Amino acid sequence: MASSSILLSEEQFLCSICLDVFTEPVTTSCGHNFCIDCITKYWNSKDLCHCPLCKEKFSKRPKLRVNTMLREVVGNFKSLRDRGKDESPAKLGKVPCDVCTEEKQKAVERQAEGLIKELGQEITELKRRSTDLKQLSQTEDHLQLLQSFPSIVCNPQPTKDWSEISVHSDLCVGTVRKAVSQLEETLNKEMEKLPEVKLKRIQQYAVDVTLDPDTANLYLILSEDGKQVRLQNTPQKLPDNPKRFNQYLIVLGKDGFSSGRFYYEVTVKGKTDWDLGVARESTDRKGIISPSSEDGVWTVVLRDWNQYTACASPQVYLSLIEKPQKVGVFVDYEVGQVSFYDVEAKSHIYSFTGCTFTEKLYPYFSPCDNDDGKNSAPLIISPVNHTH
Repeated sequence: MASSSILLSEEQFLCSICLDVFTEPVTTSCGHNFCIDCITKYWNSKDLCHCPLCKEKFSKRPKLRVNTMLREVVGNFKSLRDRGKDESPAKLGKVPCDVCTEEKQKAVERQAEGLIKELGQEITELKRRSTDLKQLSQTEDHLQLLQSFPSIVCNPQPTKDWSEISVHSDLCVGTVRKAVSQLEETLNKEMEKLPEVKLKRIQQYAVDVTLDPDTANLYLILSEDGKQVRLQNTPQKLPDNPKRFNQYLIVLGKDGFSSGRFYYEVTVKGKTDWDLGVARESTDRKGIISPSSEDGVWTVVLRDWNQYTACASPQVYLSLIEKPQKVGVFVDYEVGQVSFYDVEAKSHIYSFTGCTFTEKLYPYFSPCDNDDGKNSAPLIISPVNHTH
């Protein structure tokens, strides 16, 4: 039974909004499934109701009912998964079957305590013998070696065959097993909420970002592989391009995204100032722009070494314990979210939520002014290390 659960991919039972196993799943008319709380909160943040995955619009908010069949399948999957983790044959001696479950449990616990005590005594004896042998191996007194060797090596204390001892798994401990399984499931859910666990999960959406030279301000120099950008003191002599930023030190990624999720990481080590995030395709390239979420630019910026700001409306000043050396940017297009992470600290920096995306989004970079050489280090698009 446990082996069959392995054939079921957990991805089949994940809500695309919270990225967790379904809780009270509902199915929309377009055939997609979500946790009832997740889809309700998602629609509450939107003016129009549409499916977060296929974007099908609904003339009025659908009346949601829990998909009982899917809920049962998810419940069975969780049970099989948990059973697969701790399924093992076991015997701990007979317990009288005419006593209640609680008394059976206590009897099992008493027997287990006795076995643990006995095993502890054997371990203590084995450690003592190991110490004696170590001291004996270092002695230079050959007479002592000959006198002590038989008693230590040739006459060992008898030990129990512990391979025959295991834990019984019938109904007498079923209540405990169920409680432990529920506790483990709750713990796993709480663990998934931790930033480092969340970061590891979203890193699976990593994409290969390359800088677009046609968008780069004339003062910006890109590396040959399109992975680095830095500022130079004199502008390049290049033909005008409608995509190029002419007022601000900005460059965009070459590829835009109009659906799904994507993630990339940028090394910012050694810099005093930088801007990172995403911008919509229609962002003005020639005039004066305001890098804020209201104008279709979702960024976090650094100024003067340690002043971090999320360019929302109004701006949000961030208090970071550590200075990020590598920043991760994650976008969920359908959910309308842009998140920033300190990759090395595995911590969350800031998230823009409840956004409405209607056109392509492009990775956004600005290495900012050189600050008399203090900020001359480049921004570097780094490969994502999935082993974090």
